[in-house]
Amino acid sequence: MPKNISIDTSSNEGGSSNSRVNKNKNNYKKGKFPFKKVLLGILGFISFMIILGTGVFAYFASTAPQITYQSLSSDNSTKIYDDKKHVISRLGAQNRDYVKSNKIPTQLKQAITSIEDRRFYKHKGVDPIGIVGAAASNATGSSLGLQGGSTLTQQLVKLSVFSTAYSDRTLKRKSQEAWLALKVERSYSKDKILEFYINKVYMGNNVYGMQTAAEYYYGKSLSKLSLSELALLAGMPQSPSGYNPYLYPKYATQRRNQVLNAMVRTKAISSEQAEQAKKVSVKAGLAKTHKKTELSTVKEKYIDSYLKQVIQELKSKGLKTNAGLKVYTNLDLSAQKHLYKLANNNPEIGFPNNRMQVGATLVDSQTGQVKAMLGNRKSKVAFGLNRAVQTDRSSGSTMKPLMDYGPAIEYLKYPTYQLVNDTPYTYPGTSTALKDFDLRYQGTITMHKALIESRNIPAIRTLQNVGINKATDFLSNLGITFDNTPTLQNGIGAYISSEQEAAAYAAFANGGVYHKPYLINKITFPDGKSTNYETKSVNAMSPETAFMITAMLKGVMNNPSGSGTAAKVPGLYEAGKTGSTQYPENSYKGILPGYAAMDSWFTGYTRNYSLSIWTGYDHPLEVGNYLSANDLTIAQRIYKYEMQYISQNLSNNDWVKPANLTQVSRNGLTDYYINGYSAIQPDKTSGAFSSSAIYNNEPSTNYSNQTDSTPSVKRSTSQESSASSESSTSSESSTESSKESTSSSSTESSREISSSSSSNNTDDNQQSSSNSTSSNNN
Repeated sequence: MPKNISIDTSSNEGGSSNSRVNKNKNNYKKGKFPFKKVLLGILGFISFMIILGTGVFAYFASTAPQITYQSLSSDNSTKIYDDKKHVISRLGAQNRDYVKSNKIPTQLKQAITSIEDRRFYKHKGVDPIGIVGAAASNATGSSLGLQGGSTLTQQLVKLSVFSTAYSDRTLKRKSQEAWLALKVERSYSKDKILEFYINKVYMGNNVYGMQTAAEYYYGKSLSKLSLSELALLAGMPQSPSGYNPYLYPKYATQRRNQVLNAMVRTKAISSEQAEQAKKVSVKAGLAKTHKKTELSTVKEKYIDSYLKQVIQELKSKGLKTNAGLKVYTNLDLSAQKHLYKLANNNPEIGFPNNRMQVGATLVDSQTGQVKAMLGNRKSKVAFGLNRAVQTDRSSGSTMKPLMDYGPAIEYLKYPTYQLVNDTPYTYPGTSTALKDFDLRYQGTITMHKALIESRNIPAIRTLQNVGINKATDFLSNLGITFDNTPTLQNGIGAYISSEQEAAAYAAFANGGVYHKPYLINKITFPDGKSTNYETKSVNAMSPETAFMITAMLKGVMNNPSGSGTAAKVPGLYEAGKTGSTQYPENSYKGILPGYAAMDSWFTGYTRNYSLSIWTGYDHPLEVGNYLSANDLTIAQRIYKYEMQYISQNLSNNDWVKPANLTQVSRNGLTDYYINGYSAIQPDKTSGAFSSSAIYNNEPSTNYSNQTDSTPSVKRSTSQESSASSESSTSSESSTESSKESTSSSSTESSREISSSSSSNNTDDNQQSSSNSTSSNNN
């Protein structure tokens, strides 16, 4: 038998395995891990980041604002100036008394440095050790929320020249803050820096500085406060509202105890002193009353509404009132005071009671600068409702030049003698009939006459001819926009403010150039840099349109039958329009006389100023809150006396007729047409005018002892001033209405956009009903 043969393979396998291991070991020995290269790379990256960081820091530091003794020592109040650069108010400066270092208790200084900056007396403005320590403590939670990376000096810088808003905590801002802190440390002693800080911090309740806080919270000076009271004040700047001992005694106690514990750690006080102070209630010794201070240089009742709107403009620019700004406004303080006194103290104006309110805005016709603003009367509430900028009351017939006749001249090239129909009218697609105050129709009359007498139906027919889209475009150029698309009804009333309307009418005064109204013209920041503000001009309409509207609106004030004669300033070149609104049917809670109205407006202008005034009641549907015939002229009287006052010592120039206009006349009646557009245009709402209507129209009114037919043409040979129908000396009164009453009141209608009910719209030249009191229009 063959022998069994065994083959030993273990040695081969082992040899193979060992050879692979040995090979790997050899490879490992040959390819050592590159520690040195990695280390050099890390060091290189760190060096690069240091260089980059240094460069970025240097760049940010070079653009840092200036920091001065004044910015460090003064409060953060924002000073408001009028147009003559006189301080009229200080915002954010309530209750601040400065205290010198030698009057500050040592324990207060120790409390502040213990809780806010333990290394205050060791660092040079920036504390790298403190930053690292704060980061470590906050990461481990061992700080109990007490640690912060900013030194007291950095906090002082932030309070003096930077915003304290969380959104402003950027790398650039922190870099500039650190750089300025270093500069402050080189310029001032530690005691002085601490003095600045103690007087700068906000302590809640419009209180700035710890001296004033001591008076506010405890009714005594800092030098008389106990350790417990000093500790609370030292801890409050972190959250002045949250640690208010009146409102949140629990949190105030916790914060005070944190300060006391910090003082023990820095050995400023002993544990026994801390425990003794902790036993005192934070509510103990709190003052029950607080003294008031008066810091404004002007009685703020005069400028309340204007100042409120200035604050709104600041907020719209992302600025705060406690940012140490110098705000230069367009306010004419003299005009503002006079307007206030007219509405509050002048018996000639004739307010029937203290409930009737006013909203008025005065703008510079050529720049849009708001020179005066009045939003209320007989009010004791600071920064109350500013009715001058509210858009919740209808403007009545003051809309007619803006939405009806202005667009008709601009887009359809209407002459001022364009014929319009004062005939029965129903709003398209509805059963709502439009009527005038007298429930009568005058037939075919001129646009000029219709505007002077503020007839409603011709205005709406004109708007329908223009079209809503074009009328809306025209209004948009004048800064008037709406959330919803306007309707025909808005041609005799829309919801706009006196500020909007004053600025819009200013475009008529300024040759068709519109400026958005604004109150602030310059702001100087704590770093000394300034920004100037103005609004860009907009060519809202042609000079021809502006002149022709002005020529017609002069008659509203100058013509004896015009609706705005009570506003006329003798000898002054001016133009304007009345407006009023009637009560919707069954809306008033009592019994209304026939002449009652909800709102009354007057908006007028010269080449220098434009002034718009609304009068009425806040709750017009309540019993007794309607405007009587006499009340309807209050807005006109305010305009008259204010415009008369501010026009003193100013040039009184008439408007100059544009070269592209031709003046036409017939027996002394002055009208205008744009060259090439002298023809009467058809009325799409009622068809073409008949030849007899155009050439032989005999209106129902005797206008300056003449008929109102198409005038003969006479080309002007010079750039003459307007001689509109205001030159007429005889009364223009309706043949039919003259049989009733010769006295007129000023009521015209407006309809709410959402209203679908029929109401008889009253007009500015409303004849008083037989049971009403006559209104003087002289």
